[in-house]
Amino acid sequence: MDNFIRDEIDAEIIEDDDSSIYLSIGDLMSGLLMFFALLFITALLQLAQKDVPKRLIIGNVVGEMKSNNINVKVNPETGDISIQESILFAQGSNELKPEGKAFLSRFIPVYSGVIFSKEEFEKEISRVVIEGHTSSEGDEKINLELSLMRSLSVYKYIFSDINFPTKTALSQKILAAGRGEVEADQSRDNPGDRKVVFRFQFRNDELKKGITESSL
Repeated sequence: MDNFIRDEIDAEIIEDDDSSIYLSIGDLMSGLLMFFALLFITALLQLAQKDVPKRLIIGNVVGEMKSNNINVKVNPETGDISIQESILFAQGSNELKPEGKAFLSRFIPVYSGVIFSKEEFEKEISRVVIEGHTSSEGDEKINLELSLMRSLSVYKYIFSDINFPTKTALSQKILAAGRGEVEADQSRDNPGDRKVVFRFQFRNDELKKGITESSL
């Protein structure tokens, strides 16, 4: 009987020891998860603080467009500027209209001037992309080619025919790209999808993307 009781007590002690080990491992894992979660949140908060220049840049773009009476659509979140096809090109053409050239001659010096108005703005903007877009009407391949040719037409005109103080600096940041109908309404032919977009690529957005991807 004594041996039976002793065996039961020993078994309970072993179970208690196993439970303690499992609890210790569980506590350790919980602590590590909490540590990495706090580290991730701290990194995001630091990047959020660095978003201040981005918001200032977009605010300055909006303000300068208004004060110079340049009628463009500015996305308040991204700073994207959309210029409708009808301003720059005839339908189906990649040759800039005279009024399109006149518009760019007014728009580009002001737009570029904001980018290089402050050193922190210049550092925050890693790239400026001129994107050509089309509606979903017609052949997809032809639309892609047209959108690229239009963005190249804008690019060439900026650096061949417009003189402005920050021209050399802008040439080191800007590139042309064709998006075709990638972002267009696929259910109908929407004229609003035919546009040229000036898009900022912000340095801190790239850093955020890298941190988010590394945490997955």
